[in-house]
Amino acid sequence: MVTPENVTDIAHAIELALAPVFLLTGIAALLGVMTNRLARIIDRGRYFEQSWESLEEAAREAGRAELRFLEKRRKLANRAIAAGTLAALLVCLVVATLFLEVLLEVRLRGAAGVFFFCSMLCLIVGLGTFLREIFLATQSVRVPRFQMPKDPP
Repeated sequence: MVTPENVTDIAHAIELALAPVFLLTGIAALLGVMTNRLARIIDRGRYFEQSWESLEEAAREAGRAELRFLEKRRKLANRAIAAGTLAALLVCLVVATLFLEVLLEVRLRGAAGVFFFCSMLCLIVGLGTFLREIFLATQSVRVPRFQMPKDPP
């Protein structure tokens, strides 16, 4: 029950929860970028699926290689999204724990610390996996030197 005495405690809990809420906003933005990349991977795979019958055998062989590559990228993107989502869920647990500590007058800061630490680990794993997907994607795009425009004198 909220009494005038613990209104200050609730205000303090809101202050403590504000930083994790900003972290959630950042994670949400990252998840948006990650899901857009996954959507592009899926769209490219669907292109091959829809145009497969009209491709010649040489194009099909190149398509098979690209589809294997896209599958690796899809798996990495899925893992990055899963790790990022888990990080966001753990941040939500941090916020909920901070409020429960004030409302129930129970010492839960240790749990909030563990949730925050785990959230950071998940975020590190998600960003590392996302970076790996980006490296994999850039390896697939090679512009031959003879097609590159010459620099002006």
